[in-house]
Formats: sequence, C-alpha cells, structure tokens
Amino acid sequence: NELVDIKNIYQDIRNKIIRAREKIFKHIDITMTEVYWYVGKITYELSEKSTKASYGKRTIDILSNKLMNEFGSGFSPVSIRRMRRFYELYPIWPTVSTELSWAHFQELIRIDRKEERDFYEVESIKANWGCRELRRQINIKLYDRYLVSPDKSLIMKESKKGLIERQPEEILKSPYIFEFAGLKENKNYLETDLEKALLSHLTEFLLELGRGFSYVASQQRIKIGTEYYYPDLIFYNRLAKCFVIIDLKIGKLTHQDIGQMQMYVNYYKKTQMIDGENEPIGILLCVDKDDAVVEMTLGDSIKNVYDSKYLTYLPTKDELIKIIRDEKELYEMANEEGGKNE
Repeated sequence: NELVDIKNIYQDIRNKIIRAREKIFKHIDITMTEVYWYVGKITYELSEKSTKASYGKRTIDILSNKLMNEFGSGFSPVSIRRMRRFYELYPIWPTVSTELSWAHFQELIRIDRKEERDFYEVESIKANWGCRELRRQINIKLYDRYLVSPDKSLIMKESKKGLIERQPEEILKSPYIFEFAGLKENKNYLETDLEKALLSHLTEFLLELGRGFSYVASQQRIKIGTEYYYPDLIFYNRLAKCFVIIDLKIGKLTHQDIGQMQMYVNYYKKTQMIDGENEPIGILLCVDKDDAVVEMTLGDSIKNVYDSKYLTYLPTKDELIKIIRDEKELYEMANEEGGKNE
C-alpha cells in the first residue's frame, strides 16, 4: 500500500544519505590523520634538535596553546604528544593505512611491540573492526593467546564472541572530525551516546562492587504533582537498607539539577520507604567538557553524618569521578565509537 511504499522510499533515501555522509567523513578522517602525522613529524624533529628536554616540552605547550585558540581542544599538549608518538611509530606516511581511522591509531600507538601492533592493525582491516572492537581485542590479549595457541583458527573464532559490530554510521559521530573540520557537531546525538556508555559502565561497576547493590530500574517513570520525571538509574542497597537514585547530567551542574534530585529523594522517601529502612540517597553525576562532578543528596536525618556506617556501603565520590573520567576519555578518544568514531 501507499504507506509501505513511502516507508521503503524513505529508508532507501536515508541509507543513501548516510552512505554519502560516511564517504565525506571518511575523507575528512584520512586528511585529519595526515595532518596529525605532520604535526607529529614537526614536533618530533624539534625535540630531536634540542638537547634540553624542557625546551621540547615548552615548545609543545606554546604551540598547543596557539593551535587550541584557533582550532579547538584537539591540539592539547596531550594530543600533540600522541601525534608525535604516531609519527615515531609510523614515520613513512605512504605506509599508513587509510583503512583505519585516527581513533584506531590512538589505540595502536599504545602498543609497544611492533609485531603485536602490526597484528592488530592487520586484523582490524581484515575483520573490519571498529575502534571499540579493536580495544576489546587488545584488552582480552588476543595477540598473546594467538602466539601460544597450537590451534590458531580456534583462537580467532573464539575472539569473535562478544564482537562489537562496526556500524556504518559510527564515523558520523566522531567529535574529532567535527572539530577538525570546523563543523558544529550534533550535541544531542553525541550526548545520548555518552550517557548510554556512562550509565552502562556505572551499572556494571555498582553490581560488581560487592556492597549490596541490586538493580531496580532505568528511566523509571514517576509522577510528582502533575509532571512525569525519569531518573536515570534506581538501585536498592540491602546493606544500607535504602534506595539509591542516580541521575546523569551532561553540561554544567545547576541549582535546578540539585533541586530536582532532592525532589526525587523526597518522592522515594514518601512513596517507597518502609519501616526499618533508611532514607533514600541521591547521587547526581555531572559531566561537562572539562571535568566531572559528583553531588550526594541525603535525607534530612543524615545530612551531617557522611562517614556513618550507613554510607560506607556506597561508592566514594572519588570512585564515581574516576568512572566518569575513564569512560569519558574512552568515549572522546574513540568516541567515534563508544559514542563514536571510526
């Protein structure tokens, strides 16, 4: 019927647009990687000319500051040192594979052994691994297991278990490419992916923590007054005997965010808490461009007893901040992936 035809036509056009965009972004990524290689070459040669290590560091810092002012955070001192490392490991540009993205190379340059690095590079191309899948294979020590195994085909077959499929749209989400090309990225698109990655990681962390956490719900709908709200994660801690409400915000922490979390805590205290239980605890996680912030929202009766036994079952602020920073770094590095690239 007509409705089915429109749906098919729409899907056909949509696929055509995505493939066209992918080609454009792929070309940008190759060009970007070549520029990063060139920056690595220049900074490497500068450091080789100088007899003082401090001179090389100061030069990179000054150069980084100038480049960031004009072209964004992709040229931070840490990023430039990665570019230099990239050049050191791949000193001949024509030999650099254009089948791999900059995010792939950021994973590869962490590997010291050339033969191991070559193995992962070849497999990434042959098996069409995305950046996240490459990282996963490195983490499960595929190369080392491959070397010692008498049945190498079995090892390669087993490595496909848990495979993270490379999606054709992944490269469209790369924050590196948006910044390099001077384009305005789709913030909602990227933030949603980052939120998913963080919340998934956080759920795994709490359930594996061994401190009495049980998963209750995600995006649970609650009605307060005439409005509906959806706190990101709800847990129950049987040792602390309380609900733990977690909400994640992308951007600067606001008083409105804190007020909303207090509202959640009050709601669960009023509607879910039973005799013998402790008051709910709210954990507000805030991720902005520069850092991570964790705010605890406690019930009125425990606001001044942060070190009480009641709270020792919870992860510390430092533990939570580390989770956020680690996942955010992975996302941004390959965020072409986790949020995405490749």
